[in-house]
Amino acid sequence: MTSLDGRLLEPTNTDASRVSRPSHAGVGATRLTPAWLGGALAVTLGAVLVGALVGPAGLPAGDVVAELADAIPFVNVPSSLTEQQAAVLWMIRLPRVVLGLLVGAALAASGAAYQGVFRNPLADPYLLGAAAGAGLGATLAIVAGLNDLPAAVPAAAFAGAGVAVAATWAMGRTVGGRSITSVILAGVAVASFLTALQTFVQQRNVETLREVWSWILGSLATATWDDVVLILPWFAISLAGLLVHRRHLDVLSVGEEEAAGLGINAPRVRTVIVVAATAATAAAVAVSGLIGFVGIIVPHTIRLLAGGTYRRVLPLAVLGGGAFLVLADVLARLLMSPAELPIGVVTAFFGAPFFAVVLRRSTRAAA
Repeated sequence: MTSLDGRLLEPTNTDASRVSRPSHAGVGATRLTPAWLGGALAVTLGAVLVGALVGPAGLPAGDVVAELADAIPFVNVPSSLTEQQAAVLWMIRLPRVVLGLLVGAALAASGAAYQGVFRNPLADPYLLGAAAGAGLGATLAIVAGLNDLPAAVPAAAFAGAGVAVAATWAMGRTVGGRSITSVILAGVAVASFLTALQTFVQQRNVETLREVWSWILGSLATATWDDVVLILPWFAISLAGLLVHRRHLDVLSVGEEEAAGLGINAPRVRTVIVVAATAATAAAVAVSGLIGFVGIIVPHTIRLLAGGTYRRVLPLAVLGGGAFLVLADVLARLLMSPAELPIGVVTAFFGAPFFAVVLRRSTRAAA
């Protein structure tokens, strides 16, 4: 995003649109085929198994698989895990894996949705100030000493993200009417303001810096089933809203005139999609901290492999985003074992060069 005139924000020529514009070579080219769905499910299942097996306490792979299979209704597979090993699996590793699946799916699907709605291949889940708002909310909760209360920091982060996006949307609509560019620029302004407030609060309370930065860098290390329960309703409602509108995203990604010609109320549909994507992002940030680049890496990888239609991109982003974040969390555990890297560092390591490639392609197309 290097200019204020919308050239990178709203690419209009054919080459620029290839990044996020669907292929319409035929119905078969846009439908989510069993092969793609089965492959994505296999990758996700593999990531779950890796996440369940990797950790300081060695667990026998065969017994872990048997333990997981035994939990499936009407399946009876004996496991030789000890009581302590079963506790490690069910109370430590699986909550972490499941939370990683949900957070990754929410961030990837939200990124894909934002890219379609704003016709910007560089859009990510934090585009409208959600990250800055969540960071300020979490910082205020930690400074106030509420981090010992259950769900206090996640609730504050969720509220902060919601307020930030609401302020962005209101400012953008007030200043620029229906202009996509004005909403994005409003997000930049709101994010800068809230980040400045967060920095001020941190400097006034230096004793909490370690806790704040630990949250900001993102982590799944303290994941519990309570966190899963906290995010699950928001995840289910938001993802359902995005999936229902996946065909509309295909139309919006090529322009509002095309949408109007097909009888689609573009402003209403855009609002619904932005609300759904923002709710998913806020819920993810609330339980995991700020984990960047998932909403860039996963959707664009899927577009390169499976095509640009949102009939494929969104469902595959849900599965691929979860698998990606679970595997990134495994790397975070292994790279400095027995210590752990913040998962945000791992995703940034892969995401920064990936973002540079997407930016380079977009700049060339817009030139």
